[in-house]
Amino acid sequence: MEIVIEHIRKKYGKREILQDISFRACAGTCIGILGGNGCGKSTLLSILAGVQPADGGRFLYDGKDLFAYPRQRSALVGYVPQGTPLLEELTARDNLLLWYDKSAMDKELNDGILRTLGIHTFLKTPVSKMSGGMKKRLSIGCAVASHPPILLMDEPMAALDLACKQEIFRYITGLKQAGGIVVLVTHDVMELALCDKCYVMKDGRLTPYTYEGDLDGLVKSF
Repeated sequence: MEIVIEHIRKKYGKREILQDISFRACAGTCIGILGGNGCGKSTLLSILAGVQPADGGRFLYDGKDLFAYPRQRSALVGYVPQGTPLLEELTARDNLLLWYDKSAMDKELNDGILRTLGIHTFLKTPVSKMSGGMKKRLSIGCAVASHPPILLMDEPMAALDLACKQEIFRYITGLKQAGGIVVLVTHDVMELALCDKCYVMKDGRLTPYTYEGDLDGLVKSF
């Protein structure tokens, strides 16, 4: 399995947000994308997830352009956006049931991803009363309901406590070991430990980057 991102472009008015974005990833790898605020990282993930269209380019999965097959893309791609797209008035359980049938949800809560994420501990809690970490874990649980082989994650560990981060680290590591592909947008250099290859986005372009502990150099690259 391989994904190939080719020549993605996006404009808002006269401003070119994404310019000729290209990279590839094979099964069992995590691609990290870093960059300053407003540089286009989140826009790229939302395009790949089908939330908004690109102005050009292709998203190939084993040679097939998923931009031309939205239903297949929905089955193959899980998306964890920067926010938490949950129904605030519903409990964790009721939000999950929008994505899972009951038997599948119960199985995942017993010994699957929902257990790994610790969602079983707050099933009856309304989203409106959840902490940021609980909401993020629930968002991830919803995004992976169909066990997608490709997971797009936009700062999934932002503002989480150490225990929550550890649970999400464990999940991403397991997904890679199972042959999945993760594209991870992050501001946190600690998360680069999950990544097999990293890029910095600046002025709408991606540049390969190897982090060697030089935080000042990384910041300057933004």
